[in-house]
Amino acid sequence: MAELLEFEAPIDILLKEIEALSMLPSTDDRNREISRLEARIDAIRGDLYRSLTAWQRVQVARHPARPTTLDYVERLFTDFVELHGDRRFADDNAIVAGMADYKGTGVLVVGHQKGSDTKQKIFRNFGYARPEGYRKALRLMQLAEKFRRPVICFVDTPAAYPGIESEERGVAEAIALNLREMAVLDVPIIIVVHGEGGSGGALGIAVGDRVLMHEFAMYSVIPPEGCAAILWRDAKKKVEAAEALKITAPDLLGLGIIDEIVAEPVGGAHTDPAQAAALLDVALDRALRQVQEMDSDARLEARYGKFRAIGLIGIEGADE
Repeated sequence: MAELLEFEAPIDILLKEIEALSMLPSTDDRNREISRLEARIDAIRGDLYRSLTAWQRVQVARHPARPTTLDYVERLFTDFVELHGDRRFADDNAIVAGMADYKGTGVLVVGHQKGSDTKQKIFRNFGYARPEGYRKALRLMQLAEKFRRPVICFVDTPAAYPGIESEERGVAEAIALNLREMAVLDVPIIIVVHGEGGSGGALGIAVGDRVLMHEFAMYSVIPPEGCAAILWRDAKKKVEAAEALKITAPDLLGLGIIDEIVAEPVGGAHTDPAQAAALLDVALDRALRQVQEMDSDARLEARYGKFRAIGLIGIEGADE
């Protein structure tokens, strides 16, 4: 059972009742009561997740058991071969990238990797990528372009790593270069925001023809805590900041920043990673087929127009 979040307290109470009943000898009455409680949990979870606030969605997006890029690679792709290094400085374990097959099509998979336990999180730097991570991603995207392989990017990072060494090695330049080069990369590019899409750290591998976003993921120019600290000088106002930032999938679909919301299992992707992967598979396959059917010039023009148009909906709404 995945760790419960703060707003899931009603479920925790019922789980404890089930645990207590499970210690008793097996009888028809006991088993019926456990089944009743499990059905009640499903109903409560469904009600909770149909009406999540923006901050609660942030909590789900950050859940420690949420599937990672490599979890999706394992379930959706075959013959994955990870490639390493930026050929300048080092390898960055916060970004994984490699060639793979997807339904018979050779593709490049690139994604942030947060890690799934303490040891892995430290090894992956909690998903905070350094300049060499973005340079590795771009090097391999250009390799994919050479061999006419579509690129699929998985986004899940709080932000780019803000340490001194990251600044010394030019993290802003590395991200900016990726934005420019991905805009003109002459192969289909599908973006999947499946966890926490934070700031330029997310955008550094998020320019593409289609942007898919999981139902309970988040995508924002700044984390709610950082926004609250700047605007109100009080990080505790993170709940208000989350609402104001418009960082949820429905908000971003309405603003034209993403193209499609990918449904998740009831209770979030962390409750059933296999089903989450199956739901993503349907959306990913459809998006990739649509983009592959476009000719090169039309695809690049549409990609350019898509990102140039970001913000116009808000401006038009303000004018009205």
